[in-house]
Amino acid sequence: MTTAEISIPQGRKVQQVLDGARAVFVAHGYERASMDEIARTASVSKATVYSYFADKRELFTAMYRAEMLRLADSAVELNDTHLSPEHALHEAGRRMLDYLTSDFALAMYRICVAETPRFPEIGRAFYEGGPELGRACFGAYLRAATERGVLRVDDIDLAADQFFQLCQTTICDRMICGVQYTFTEAEIEHVLAGAVATFMARYGV
Repeated sequence: MTTAEISIPQGRKVQQVLDGARAVFVAHGYERASMDEIARTASVSKATVYSYFADKRELFTAMYRAEMLRLADSAVELNDTHLSPEHALHEAGRRMLDYLTSDFALAMYRICVAETPRFPEIGRAFYEGGPELGRACFGAYLRAATERGVLRVDDIDLAADQFFQLCQTTICDRMICGVQYTFTEAEIEHVLAGAVATFMARYGV
């Protein structure tokens, strides 16, 4: 079963469990996180947790996908035709960097790297809920912008991946290697401006 096929239960109790799982996975990583600790953090019984999720891997996958869907839902509506491509790209890049520089994103990346060799489904969850979902959402904007004639993109998936990589320049490498964990507004804007200018030089009309 892929991440995209997992049905995330709904309801207040489920959200408590997902919020508890998020806090525990960020604080302790995947291996040291326990269903007991997740239940305590969520203020529910362990039986409640298991009534929704069969095991820790299923809970992790659902938690991560729910977080990514929430992030996608909170993003600005890029298909607003009143936005210039430069404005829309800057907003998309900003939203992505706000996420990538969060404690949650760094914790999920470390879990993916550490656990995927033993649990390949965790890597799939990370990929499908992160890069693949982001490519689909941003790709929809690129396709619509190309149809409106404000961008000229022939390979939608490649262009989406290229923009995401441009926005990660310098910042993500420094975070992953532990060189720097916080960034000033000027540092973020410098990276975003370069990403948008480079992308527009290649795909602008």
